[in-house]
Amino acid sequence: MMIENKARRASIIQTSLKYFILIFFAFWTILPLISCIITSLKNADEYQSTSVMVLPKILYFKNFLEAFNLANMGRAFFNSFVVLVFVLAGSILISSQLAYILNRFRFPGNTLIRRLFLFATLLPGVAMQVSVYSIMGKLGLINHLYGYIIMMMGTDVISIYIFIQFMENISVSLDESAIIDGASYFKIYWTIILPLLKPATVTSLILKGVGCYNEYYCANLYLQDMKLRTVAISLYTFTGPLGSKYNLICAGVIISMIPAFIVFILCQKQIYSGITSGAVKG
Repeated sequence: MMIENKARRASIIQTSLKYFILIFFAFWTILPLISCIITSLKNADEYQSTSVMVLPKILYFKNFLEAFNLANMGRAFFNSFVVLVFVLAGSILISSQLAYILNRFRFPGNTLIRRLFLFATLLPGVAMQVSVYSIMGKLGLINHLYGYIIMMMGTDVISIYIFIQFMENISVSLDESAIIDGASYFKIYWTIILPLLKPATVTSLILKGVGCYNEYYCANLYLQDMKLRTVAISLYTFTGPLGSKYNLICAGVIISMIPAFIVFILCQKQIYSGITSGAVKG
């Protein structure tokens, strides 16, 4: 009896500790968002005279309309949408085709190419921007949306390895049967391999989409025209040498989160299945 009571108390303590840790980290994770929402509902005078966690006396919803108009966020959302569509489509096609070649074909240099891709992931992206900027300038791709799309569409090493890991679980006998029936390599890839890579595609779309939507450094470097700004850099309209309008910045942040929140609500089943499938393969 005493052993059962000790085991029960140990189980209760363990469960309580797990919930405490979960609630503790969840609180500190959500705290910046709460602060951002509170700040977005204050006018400039109230923000300057009160703490960021003090609730506003009057809900100032005008901040959202002002932030949307002054930052030209309608145009920014359109630019980000165009970039996301072309970058994601191009990245998935390029990465899956490269993975198909590296996984299904054995040729001299296959292992070397894989190692070079792995080495490329170790290089800091900022350090490579000097040469990338020089190449973009000589090709006349700076300050053009299509130039930024081409650069972002470049080889995504993480996606390539995700597709390779999934492709290793697809039997080669499917390819051999299709070849016997007269199918070309491209038809095998398009009609057999790519449909079976749906979990890997979802995983890659999530990783690439989030990174592309939140990307600031390259967007600010290569898209200097106000009409070409994406959502990530449109919020910097409210910063300057005379100070930053944090109530408008926070309002813009909330607005920029709405599309991602809608996508998550509508596609959460596919997102969860893609992430969990990507975690167990390999």
